[in-house]
Amino acid sequence: MPAEPSENAPLHSSRWFAPDSLRGFGHRSRLKGMGYDDEDFRGKPVVAILNTWSDLNTCHSHFPERVKEVKRGIWQMGGFPVEIPVMSLGEMMMKPTTMLYRNLLAMETEEVLRCHPIDAAVLMGGCDKTVPALIMGAISANRPAIFLPAGPMLKARWKDQTLGSGSDAWKYWDERRAGNLCDEAWGQIENCIARSAGTCMTMGTASTMSAIAESMGFTLPGASSVPAVIAEHSRLAVATGRRAVEMALQDLRPSSFLTPTSFDNSIVTSMAIGGSTNAIVHIIAMARRAGYELTLDRFDELSRTTPVLANIRPAGKFLMEDFFDCGGLPALLKELGSHIDGSCQTVNGHTLAENIAGAEVIDHDIIRSLDNPLSESGGTFVLRGNLAPSGCVIKPTAASPRLLNHTGPAVVFDDYAELKAKLNDPASGITADSVLILRNAGPQGGPGFPEWGMLPIPDHLLKQGVRDLVRISDARMSGTSYGTCVLHVAPEAAVGGPLSLVRNGDMIRLNIEERSLNLLVEEDELAKRREQWTPPAPRYKRGYGAMFLKHVTQADVGCDFDFLHHGAETPDPDIY
Repeated sequence: MPAEPSENAPLHSSRWFAPDSLRGFGHRSRLKGMGYDDEDFRGKPVVAILNTWSDLNTCHSHFPERVKEVKRGIWQMGGFPVEIPVMSLGEMMMKPTTMLYRNLLAMETEEVLRCHPIDAAVLMGGCDKTVPALIMGAISANRPAIFLPAGPMLKARWKDQTLGSGSDAWKYWDERRAGNLCDEAWGQIENCIARSAGTCMTMGTASTMSAIAESMGFTLPGASSVPAVIAEHSRLAVATGRRAVEMALQDLRPSSFLTPTSFDNSIVTSMAIGGSTNAIVHIIAMARRAGYELTLDRFDELSRTTPVLANIRPAGKFLMEDFFDCGGLPALLKELGSHIDGSCQTVNGHTLAENIAGAEVIDHDIIRSLDNPLSESGGTFVLRGNLAPSGCVIKPTAASPRLLNHTGPAVVFDDYAELKAKLNDPASGITADSVLILRNAGPQGGPGFPEWGMLPIPDHLLKQGVRDLVRISDARMSGTSYGTCVLHVAPEAAVGGPLSLVRNGDMIRLNIEERSLNLLVEEDELAKRREQWTPPAPRYKRGYGAMFLKHVTQADVGCDFDFLHHGAETPDPDIY
């Protein structure tokens, strides 16, 4: 049955289509020029489908079919669907990094929702940066919006091995460099590791961000865990379309259900699933779009009290398809009990507690119980010290236990080109105790904050059996990666942060239990180095890149543009 409109919520699109005016005539006549008639759109909610599909976004290759299914749901509920393509951020293909363009998609999303006759939107994303970008834009536009996750791909097999995207690529690449894997085997892995459409089937950034979107209330219950190519994902697309029409008629905007507690739930969820370190940057950015000054301190507080329950790679041993079969995110949220505030509202009009009430954990090895967690504390720790006064992050569940309390000499690389050129040079003097430093890889230095933080292990150490080193950078790291990698060091080196002062041989102390990272150099010596430091020349001097460098904030405050934080509302456009 089509939903009934709220008396207090006139359709936004009626400003375009209802008036008996020359402009109204023009709007209606152009729709009719596309073959629509009055019965298709007059007085009906216009639901935009913001589609991030492209032929170079492998995660979204099933979206053309899903758009048809979303439209079916919109038609069923008496709405009028319109598909609007928006920028596609394909993680694997875009260089130097999709993070450079997250804010551009967020801006596009906000403006698309504001300048068109749109009453509600279905946000179609999944590949890493598409999720926060779409949600950031929707929060700022404050138009009714619901998120449809792309879903993870099916798990892969090579011989007797279950493969996980990202994590096993790194693993077997190291084995190949160590001389333990032949070219033929490497080619076989390349042919089978990406088994279907969908996002990485590990708990990388894509699955992490979809889970966060669900825990914030932006999806239908269970949506974040459904694999991309099973029939249930098609039914989810139809149901999402139906619900978007109801949201338009109810005028259910992000400001109607997002609260500081919604973002606390997202942090707890990220910690409990052993999620990607990238989530911290995105959650902060989304919260600040909603007007909440979320800081790293809140992540640290909740990390200390939140156990890791999802036994999913790279922190655990299973994959997203297993997680779905085990009950998915609703089961994990229910298992978290009082760690989650179930009173928060969601896009389906129910509370989070109501949405997970019937959830059940099928296998307590895949989703652990509170008395048998994968880790007693959260999947991501926030560290501070004189090397990162504004904070940095590490995923201890993906690190080597022997390195969680480590002091060693620094080996410094000023950029990734130098790293590639010198990593395997014997003169670099890298040993198993070394602390590798990559700097000038942050928001300004990268530029764009690329995923360079999982620095490779030198060949000679791989051949000795070494598979992990302490690695520190102002870069990010793929959510599918693993290792003792300290990331998001803030302030970054390119703006004069302490990382810019480190020299080869300086001793660095990492202590995960104390959540500290310190450069063991006297302050007077650091002061001398600070006087000698000069900032690097900006990489971009025109276009979007120049705008990015001028306005992007640091990692600890979300890497959003300073002029896009929550503030005075942008007015709806005049129609003359």
